This record gives sequence, C-alpha cells and structure tokens, in this order.
Amino acid sequence: MLEQKIMIAPSMLASDFSRIGEEVCRVVEAGADLIHLDVMDGHFVPNLTMGPQLIKSIRSYTDLPFDVHLMLAEPQAYIDAFVDAGADLITVHIELEDQFPTIIDQIKSRNVKAGIALRPKTPVAVVEPYLGDIDLVLPMSVEPGFGGQSFRMDTLDKIDRLRQLIQTRKVNVAIEVDGGINQETAALVGRCGATILVAGTAIFGRDDLRGAIRTLRQAASSG
Repeated sequence: MLEQKIMIAPSMLASDFSRIGEEVCRVVEAGADLIHLDVMDGHFVPNLTMGPQLIKSIRSYTDLPFDVHLMLAEPQAYIDAFVDAGADLITVHIELEDQFPTIIDQIKSRNVKAGIALRPKTPVAVVEPYLGDIDLVLPMSVEPGFGGQSFRMDTLDKIDRLRQLIQTRKVNVAIEVDGGINQETAALVGRCGATILVAGTAIFGRDDLRGAIRTLRQAASSG
C-alpha cells in the first residue's frame, strides 16, 4: 500500500542526465519519498527518454521506490524488463483500451504496484472499473510528452471526482499528479485530495533541493 500522506516524487526527466546517479542521491538526501521515472517511446507520445538499462544503472543509488510511468504504445512488451530493472510501481495509460486489463494483470503478477494514468481529455469514469485492482491513479495535469508545461486547472475537478470515487468504493488508491507542480499548484491539488506530487523543474530548478521539496510538501499539506 502507498501511504496516505503527502509524498514528493522528483521527476528525473528534469535532472542532469550526464550525472543522473548523483542527481538521484541529491534528491534522496533532500527528502524525496519516491523517484519518478518517465519512459517515452516516441510513438505514444512525441518524445524519447529512458529505458530499462538506464533505470537499472541507478537502482543501486537508493532504496526509495522507483515510480515508473510508461508512456509507451506497447507497454506489455516491456513490463518485465522494467520490473527486472528495479521498478516498484508501474503506471500505464488507460487510453490503451484494448490492452489494458491484461496489462494490469501482468504488472500485479510481478508483485509490484500498478497505476493508471489519464491524459487531460480522458474522463475520470473510465478508471472506475479498475479501482479495486490498482494502487494509484494519475490524472495528468499537462499533456504527456514534455516537461516544463503549465498546469491545467481543469485537473482539479478530476482530482476531486477521483477522491470521491475512491472514498465511495472504500479502496486504498493514491492520487498522483504530474505536470506543472509548483508551490501554488501543490496547494491546490493537495486541497482536492492528491497525495503524491511529481515535480521536475520546481525541484531541479532550485539550488536548495531540500528547501524545494519541503516547500512543496508544506504547500500540499496546508492546501
């Protein structure tokens, strides 16, 4: 189970890839709760990032959970590789409708946590049938594919509706938010019910990483 408290997951997409191992150590020392790893294939989203080998290469730098977000057209072909590389939580997109039930089963069969991600235009209702099978739901607050985008305010309503669904179903599912998170938006999503905040430039764009993580956590907690 994921703890139902405010957790900060620095997005390594915003780190310096030339010394990514050191960057992992820096955010761990600064108080991160998870390490967020965005995997893009250039097909499901128009960008390429990291693969299993890179994730495996940094696994020895920390015991913190690796939160792996797969933005892939065919994630089922790579789930085992990412689990073997050290993923503790794998999130896949609900938009892959024809593949989705078997994808969740595949993730859970490897004894790692499973999450569902939604693009900004995907309605919350499509997640409801799976709430009993997953550990996390991620309503994207930007269009997936690139870092540094502005937060979409319509995400707040989706978070609130997800929170209500989770409470009604009485399931232990965390709400994660990724995209445009800073001190101001952290307070907004925390007020709506998000408990895991993914942040890239709001953390790696600061010299004081510990202060950046503390600021986000306090903002979300007080929201």
